[in-house]
Amino acid sequence: MPAALKPYYQKEVKSAAAYVAERKWQQAWYHLERAHILGQPYPLEHSAVHWQMLQFGLATKNTREVVGQIPRLVFGGVKSFVGTIPTGNTGGANVSALRPMEIPEELKTIIRQTTNPS
Repeated sequence: MPAALKPYYQKEVKSAAAYVAERKWQQAWYHLERAHILGQPYPLEHSAVHWQMLQFGLATKNTREVVGQIPRLVFGGVKSFVGTIPTGNTGGANVSALRPMEIPEELKTIIRQTTNPS
């Protein structure tokens, strides 16, 4: 992950963790999805977000999320490594792991400014 992008990714991960600690599940999930979009092209960060999503599923006793995160955790980092990710996918079990999605404008700007500085 480019050094310029890392603080944005870390902010989303930290925000998610803070909301999980407060049991504010909807806000936590929002930040996990944003972290997934930012970290998806990078194997370590991509896998780390899926680990967090698995932990979220366990904390909320969401069987569908737990079951859905296991293959994502196993294969997500590999797909990032070989460059076959569905861009913009939010990473949850509520969407197909193969479905590309529109990246929110704010995140597009962050990605563009931190990965292609000109």
